[in-house]
Amino acid sequence: MDVPLLETLKEAIPAYTGLSPTTFATVVALGLAGFYVAYGMFGGSSDCHPQQSSRSLHEEESQPLPPPVQLGEISEEELKAYDGNDSNKPLLMAIKGQIYDVSQSRMFYGPGGPYALFAGKDASRALAKMSFEDKDLNGDLTGLGVFELEALQDWEYKFMSKYVKVGTIKNPESATESSSTTPVQPAESTQPESTPDDHVSQSTEIAAGETKEETTGEDDKHE
Repeated sequence: MDVPLLETLKEAIPAYTGLSPTTFATVVALGLAGFYVAYGMFGGSSDCHPQQSSRSLHEEESQPLPPPVQLGEISEEELKAYDGNDSNKPLLMAIKGQIYDVSQSRMFYGPGGPYALFAGKDASRALAKMSFEDKDLNGDLTGLGVFELEALQDWEYKFMSKYVKVGTIKNPESATESSSTTPVQPAESTQPESTPDDHVSQSTEIAAGETKEETTGEDDKHE
């Protein structure tokens, strides 16, 4: 049965393609070869890229992080330098004025992460409102409702249990108050200091005056 099938194919190929069976077989073989070459260049490389990127990401995550560095009290302007854009600095974020090192969650708070805009800032208001607007990226809690404050409290508990506190944000009002309460030095007196001789002379004058008054009083009696 194979022989009649081959004979039928040999007759059908020229009838439908206009090519000889040998030429047709060559064209089909070249087409398949070209397909595999193209797939290896484009399709295969696209499959490799995610593996390579995921491998590099895993290697970055597996690298040990340096120990957190205590910064003490810094200003909000100084905190902006720790937003993750400088790989030599830790990744920091603040809640209610307390600064935490979130370097271990760089995939979330680092550049390109879903919460990257919170890094390098006190994002208390944004976290309480679950807002991603620039106007809410601050530590102002005025006007927040009960549920928003409770949500912020949950965030704070999470950060306290997971991350290391490395500092606090300097309050500009306290700096202003400290400058306004600077003790004022008393003005120096321009009067000359009295000497012992001055005291003696003053005592003599007072005694002489008293003696004169007594004398005058006695004269008045005699008269």
